[in-house]
Amino acid sequence: MKIVAIVPAAGQGLRLGESIPKAFVRVGSRTMLELSVRALLDSGVVDQVVVSVPAELVDEAAALVPDATVVTGGAERADSVRAGVEKAPDASYYLVHDAARALTPPSLIRRVVDELHAGQQAVVPALPVADTVKTVNAQGDVTDTLDRSQLRAIQTPQGFEADLLRKAYEPTQLGDKTTDDAGLVEKIGGTVRTIDGDPMAFKVTTQMDLRIARALVSE
Repeated sequence: MKIVAIVPAAGQGLRLGESIPKAFVRVGSRTMLELSVRALLDSGVVDQVVVSVPAELVDEAAALVPDATVVTGGAERADSVRAGVEKAPDASYYLVHDAARALTPPSLIRRVVDELHAGQQAVVPALPVADTVKTVNAQGDVTDTLDRSQLRAIQTPQGFEADLLRKAYEPTQLGDKTTDDAGLVEKIGGTVRTIDGDPMAFKVTTQMDLRIARALVSE
């Protein structure tokens, strides 16, 4: 029952405002890519990690994460995930994990895998939404206030039966901007189970997020 973790890390992370791709930004003494790969391996439940990076950074990534398999990613996140899937065709389960969730605890990764072993076909960590959430129209007017008791903020790693994720990533299933693997699985009729997420698995997207991550690591 081989478990392969795919880390799509070919994005530029423009919202972070750094001069290098986000996965290669340092949090403390190590890059987010290094921290994410190390958490996956330290979980003790991942057999192989495949990292998708820009073509010009393949050698650098291979030096940073020598225990991982490095492949060339694509222009879109979906291309990078598919490249990882193709590199590990013998997987029984796939985990897809954002490099930007660099402080994800290994214990969360183990809980995702435990659910897969227990028979779930797709598993995602989730946190309750604390803020009030509204929908708005093009002019910025509120059109609805959503019931936040039914809303969840989804994290990674997201875990899947291998055949299910392969089917979800068939070209006919993909939209132009795929940002969530579980969303693709939902489109093809898969059942996605949520488990309790972890606040430490937050995504480093903005400079504020980066400052928080660096402060946590320095502690």
